[in-house]
Amino acid sequence: MSARKKCVIIGSGLGGLSCGMILSRNGYDITVLEQGAQIGGCLQCFTRNGARFETGMHFIGSAAPGETLNKLMRYLRLEDIPLSRLDPEAYDIVSLAGSQFRFANGREPFIEQMAGYFPSEKDNLARYYDTIEKIANASSLHSLRHAENDIAVNTYYQTVSINEVMDSLFDDPLLRNVLVGNLPLYAAEKNRTPFSQHAFIMDFYNRSAFRVAGGSDSIATSLASTIRDAGGEVRTGSKVTRIICDDTKATGVEINGNEFLPADVVIAGIHPARVMEMLDTKLIRPAFRNRISTLRNTTAGFSVYLKFKENTVPYLNSNFYSFRSPSPWNCEKYTDADWPKGYLYMHFCNELNPGYATSGVILSYMNIDDLSRWSDTTIGRRGEDYETFKTEKANRLIMEVEKDFPGLRGSIDSIFTASPLTYRDYTGTQDGSMYGVAKDINLGAACRVPYKTKVPNLLLTGQNINSHGMLGVLVGSIVTCSGLITSERIYQQIMEANR
Repeated sequence: MSARKKCVIIGSGLGGLSCGMILSRNGYDITVLEQGAQIGGCLQCFTRNGARFETGMHFIGSAAPGETLNKLMRYLRLEDIPLSRLDPEAYDIVSLAGSQFRFANGREPFIEQMAGYFPSEKDNLARYYDTIEKIANASSLHSLRHAENDIAVNTYYQTVSINEVMDSLFDDPLLRNVLVGNLPLYAAEKNRTPFSQHAFIMDFYNRSAFRVAGGSDSIATSLASTIRDAGGEVRTGSKVTRIICDDTKATGVEINGNEFLPADVVIAGIHPARVMEMLDTKLIRPAFRNRISTLRNTTAGFSVYLKFKENTVPYLNSNFYSFRSPSPWNCEKYTDADWPKGYLYMHFCNELNPGYATSGVILSYMNIDDLSRWSDTTIGRRGEDYETFKTEKANRLIMEVEKDFPGLRGSIDSIFTASPLTYRDYTGTQDGSMYGVAKDINLGAACRVPYKTKVPNLLLTGQNINSHGMLGVLVGSIVTCSGLITSERIYQQIMEANR
């Protein structure tokens, strides 16, 4: 019997762990290397003053029985992860132009509820929903069909902007803005972000929406446990400092500057710019290095974590988006005087079906340039002026939320903050970017990162390869692993796991 191929995976985020799980069940000897003390990347959770908080995976979609993510979770042996469903009649609430608009799950409920706000647009709402479904179903990866159904549909909607399609579908400018009120979920930009990205997000969450009860780090723990059960390793405190190559391929990785770990395959689940920094090989052309190093990333964010006084804040079973102006566009373009232009407010689900919230978060865009004076500092050593900066920003955000939720401040027990630098240092994202490499219709393929590299046994995975979010990353993992074990085999295994 031939020896199992050794696969080293850099990074223990969802992309790295899911690739490790898929390949371990297909005969690979897996070692996942995490530079930090905690695995999970954006799946990480943390505890402060007895309250639990999420860092990135705040909620998921399409996880009801028979739906796409549910099928993938069963395949990845995550079916026992406890999920708490968001309000099917208001999984999202958008506060805009002095009114609140609720998003309902499912085609007919969604159309009927939105038509209640915009009666003259009912037929257009039906066309919009059907367009969303058509785009999602055209992708074999998002619909879990092996063959592409309509490549032309997929290609076209990657080349036109969200606002361009919205303008063509709807007459009412307020409705156009309401329907993109969840754009903080993917940091969309006017005239840049392709409509296909909006379609995938809307389809994903509109089928069903859930929070992970107790914290999404349970997903990371479960995947790591499955890898270890198959004989693999998941190591923390193991920073990859170099990817070692000979003239034709990668031979292994250097860990912490002094340990060599040989590998038949290397998969990097980190930002591609970091991968280029680890490589000293002529196999990677200078033009490709330059393109990767200059990729534009989505904006970063500022988070205010709230621990509430016991039994004072009823659990909000919806995601609440609020905007100062009549439009949610261009919130990333702000001055110090008009920040924040909008926010996303959510509660954490510490148990199934909670009556009261224990903790919550307020999120708003923040550009990494706002923190340039502290960019070379490390966590806990940024100085008093940094803490003052964060406190002032937190107070501003809480004041904004109190306009929609009067008296909130009086229910807060304690406050914790995270800037783009915090996010950068704990999760390893480029400049604290919320969602990695930005999709841009003006750049076409130049803003896309291929999973294959010119080093034949070095592959990439994670949110930068396909898309962010749980489904986007898992779809990217399937793409990456299909380069080693074929997509047909993976699809067959997914179907077998769901019989």
